[in-house]
Amino acid sequence: MASNVARKLTALARELERQFIGKDEVIRLLLVSVVAGEHAVLIGPPGTAKSALIRSLARLVQARYFEYLLTRFTEPNEIFGPVDITAFREGDYRRRTAGMLPESEIVFLDEVFKSNSAILNSLLTLLNERVYAVGGRVTRCPLVSVFGASNEVPSDETLVAIFDRFLLRIRSDNLDAFHFSGLLERGVAQEVQQVSQAEVQPVVALEEIGEFSRSIARRMQFDEAFLSTYKGLVFQIRAEGVSLSDRRVVKMLKLFAASAFLDGRDAPDASDLFLLKHIWNTEDQAPIVEAIVQPELESFYRDRPDRRRVGAASVGVEALAAEIDRIRQVLTGGNVLGDVQLFSQLSALNEIKAALASLPDPRARELERRVQDLLDASFKTGRFANL
Repeated sequence: MASNVARKLTALARELERQFIGKDEVIRLLLVSVVAGEHAVLIGPPGTAKSALIRSLARLVQARYFEYLLTRFTEPNEIFGPVDITAFREGDYRRRTAGMLPESEIVFLDEVFKSNSAILNSLLTLLNERVYAVGGRVTRCPLVSVFGASNEVPSDETLVAIFDRFLLRIRSDNLDAFHFSGLLERGVAQEVQQVSQAEVQPVVALEEIGEFSRSIARRMQFDEAFLSTYKGLVFQIRAEGVSLSDRRVVKMLKLFAASAFLDGRDAPDASDLFLLKHIWNTEDQAPIVEAIVQPELESFYRDRPDRRRVGAASVGVEALAAEIDRIRQVLTGGNVLGDVQLFSQLSALNEIKAALASLPDPRARELERRVQDLLDASFKTGRFANL
């Protein structure tokens, strides 16, 4: 059963990757969260497909879905449902929750940290315990995952509690330059689908994904080597001043098991430790945490290059080579480039270099050298006629 679900989850990931170019790691993190029944927050500028991605995910797993843009003026009835006037007249205080957050399985709350204290207090209980209380009546909710979104990491101390409930912190940025052509193609396809109101065919039912929860006792078994590595990374992260509570340390084990489940594995291995790159509390901490975790991942992938999940694989070596040629033509075309134009081309080269580094293909090494030659020539001379 689990292997069949794992195959469907792989198909789900491929479908989302087809729709949203350059979002492979984001998609992986969202699926891990859903499988584990945990919450995550997406941090990034507007227009980076945060809501569209969650909406597509919910449709493809046949989930009861709710989304809302929160402000400090948002009232509880807007997300928890209006008061049932008929019942209220009879002395019974309750809300009509059909189609609202308390009866949803996957929830997307945009600008979640801008909501007021009344909303935040109710959300805390719901995120923690999956229950909603109103009029002295406590109702258990079918909630699987809440995905929040924000343009920035909250700095207000009053928001620490709600931020802490989002176990994973996911950056959602504008795409690198080499993704531009694919971005336009898929953007057009999505617009056509939206206008034509084409029916979305579910890939896997949320009930099937529940196989993970039903077998969690077996899956939460970790060998000593894995736990030893995890312990070492946690201590290193804490030593760098990144707050990581005992509660979150324990919760991460469930995410590691969910990541293994996605791959059809019974037990986690070092590849699942990539999740630790997303436990930072401020954006300044993100590169610090990555510098601690990445060497462990590279050590694992060195002997298993076929296991790499994310990077430039969805673009391909040939597409990256074409982009390098395009930039070379811009730099050597004889036209005088302004500072902004020059900087944008050099930034694009650095993005391509980073993407190539994640590919096991031998051709990627040759392209890396070509990129480095272009960068070296530009920094040494500032002239491109002889490149």
